[in-house]
Amino acid sequence: MQTTVSIPGMSSAHAVRAVFTALAGVSGIDRADVTPGRAVIDHDGTVTVDAIRDAIAVVGFEIGEAKENRRTLPIAP
Repeated sequence: MQTTVSIPGMSSAHAVRAVFTALAGVSGIDRADVTPGRAVIDHDGTVTVDAIRDAIAVVGFEIGEAKENRRTLPIAP
């Protein structure tokens, strides 16, 4: 499954790395492609938008819009 979130105000390389590191600590996330202002997260289907929001909040950012792509298949354990 894939979730895409916008992250307004995240523009520096340092911020991108901080968000990437925060997402890496969330159980169920397999891959995160973090770019300025956005993160595309591949996960096993157990990860909620709230868990993503909480992880990103730890490094000082709030998410804007979140879109879940349920057309992608969950990754089998």
